[in-house]
Amino acid sequence: MIWLWLLLQALTLIGVLNYWWHLPRGRKEEAPDGTVVILCVRDDWDGGPGLMARLWAQSAPFRLILATSGNCPAAVALAGEGVQVVSAGVATEEGQKVHKLRAALGALRPEDRWLVFIDADIEPSARLIGRLLFPLVRGKADMSTGYRLLLPEAGVLAALVGAVEMQLATLPRFASATMPWGGAMAIARDVADRLDLDSVLAGRLSDDMAIGLAGWRAKLRLRPVRDLLVASPLSGDARSLIGFGVRQYRHIFTNSVGMWALATGVVAVQSAGWLWALGLGGCPAVAIGYGAAWGRALVRRRIVGAVVEPEQAVKARRSLMWDVAAPFLVTWAHLAVQVAAATSNRIRWGDWDHRVEKGRVVQMERSG
Repeated sequence: MIWLWLLLQALTLIGVLNYWWHLPRGRKEEAPDGTVVILCVRDDWDGGPGLMARLWAQSAPFRLILATSGNCPAAVALAGEGVQVVSAGVATEEGQKVHKLRAALGALRPEDRWLVFIDADIEPSARLIGRLLFPLVRGKADMSTGYRLLLPEAGVLAALVGAVEMQLATLPRFASATMPWGGAMAIARDVADRLDLDSVLAGRLSDDMAIGLAGWRAKLRLRPVRDLLVASPLSGDARSLIGFGVRQYRHIFTNSVGMWALATGVVAVQSAGWLWALGLGGCPAVAIGYGAAWGRALVRRRIVGAVVEPEQAVKARRSLMWDVAAPFLVTWAHLAVQVAAATSNRIRWGDWDHRVEKGRVVQMERSG
C-alpha cells in the first residue's frame, strides 16, 4: 500500500510540475482589427472602475459590448464611441447571464471578427485579450481560454476555497481534456456562426459548459492559454463561500454526469489515501503525503508569481498555507463540495433559483 501511496503522490506532483514546465515563455500576442469584448453586468453594477481601467489598458484594441437586463445606469453612462450597451430584458426560461450573452450576440456587427468573453469580477492583466487572440489569429485553435485564480481575502475559509480551486487551476491543461472558462474566453466569429452559438446557449444556465460541450461535439480545437490564470477576488461569509464551490460543481453535474463522476473519482481516491495514511499508514505515509504537498505548494508558488501581478500573487498564495499545514483537509473539502453538488439539480444564481436537467433550465423562480 505504501508504494501505491508513493506513486499517487508522485503523480500529483508531476502534474503540477507539468503545468510549470509548459508555461509559455514568449507569451506572444495578437492585436487584430474587429475584436469585440462582451461583458455581462448586473443592473446594480457600479461601473467597475478598476475593471474598466484594466480594460482600457489592454495591448489589443477592441469594441466593448455591455450586456444588461435593461436598467443599469452605470452601463448607460459608459455608452459612446467604442462602447455599446445592449438591453436583454429579464430571462424566463434560461439563466440571466446566458440571456444577456444571447442579446449581445444579436447585436454583433458585420465587422466583428473575434469574440472575447469576460466576467465583471476579474482583474485582468494588460495582455489578456492579446494572449487569448494569439492562437486564434495564428490558426492554432478555434477557441481559447484562460482560468480563474482566486484571490482570497483574509479568513481561513476563503483561503480553503482558494486552495481547492488552486488544485483545478494548476492541473495539466491538455486541449482534449479541458473546458473553456467564461470569465476569459475567445472564439473566432466564423467559428461562433458555424457553431450557431445563439442556439447552443438557448435555454441554458451555464454559458461555458454549454459552449464547451458543443465545441467537443463539433471537434473544435480548444487552446488553454496556461499563462492566463486570471485574478479573481474571493470574499464573503461562510454560506456564500461554500455556495460558490458547490455551484461550480453543480454546473458540471447538471451538464455532464460523466465529467462530474470522473473528477469526483480522482479526488475520492486521493481522499481515501489520506484517510489510510493518517490512520494506518504511519509516519512514513504521512511524510510522503506532506512531502508531495509541500512540493506542490512550492511549484504553485512559482506558477502564481509568474502569471499575475505581485500584489495579486500575495493574495493568491494565502491558499497555499492549507497545502503546507493540512493538505488532507483541502482534499476532503474538495470531495465534500463535489458530493454536495450531486444532491440537487437546483442552482441559485443571482436573484433566481433554477432547476436544471441535462444542462437546460426547466424551471426558475425568484429566490426568497
